[in-house]
Amino acid sequence: MFTGIVEELGEVVRLTAAGGDSAVLAVRGPVVTTDAKHGDSIAVNGVCLTVIDNDNGVFTADVMGESLRRTSLGALGVGSPVNLERAATAGTRLGGHLVQGHVDGVARIVSREPAEQWEVLTFSLPAELSRYVVEKGSITVDGVSLTVMAVTTDTFSVGLIPTTLKLTVLGGKAVGDPVNLEVDVIAKYVEKLLGERHVR
Repeated sequence: MFTGIVEELGEVVRLTAAGGDSAVLAVRGPVVTTDAKHGDSIAVNGVCLTVIDNDNGVFTADVMGESLRRTSLGALGVGSPVNLERAATAGTRLGGHLVQGHVDGVARIVSREPAEQWEVLTFSLPAELSRYVVEKGSITVDGVSLTVMAVTTDTFSVGLIPTTLKLTVLGGKAVGDPVNLEVDVIAKYVEKLLGERHVR
């Protein structure tokens, strides 16, 4: 479990095929590797990955074919910046919202509108996820917990403060770039429970 508060911008050291449709990802992250052990979880652009090795500030993780197909990790290359967050602990402040690190879909940036001190980004919204996205609700974009400013049938918009623009990959993304989306898991549970009650 994560909170969507990015701890640092990491850098991809390598992404190599590991046989079949899997890969091994190596990421440099001095902060998140300070106490990382084999088996720990680290979110990379919102994707929960398991640490298999930690050496001199670089951790490696296996990436299954399912993750490569359903996220934007497969599009990364050497030198790509990535958002990193260690798994939350019982004493973690919940500065964002409950994030699982289980990506629901990939969207693309539709537009960027800069303002004096902040910027509005609009993203495409996959049809199968639109019912979970509401104005003033929470959504995770590339591992960043954000508040939805506006939503239509096929887009949603968020406002990014200078800190988010500077300290996450969202500050350097261009129109057309892919991003990982995770909707609020509470909305999915509510939908399931209400559906079951209706059936009864």
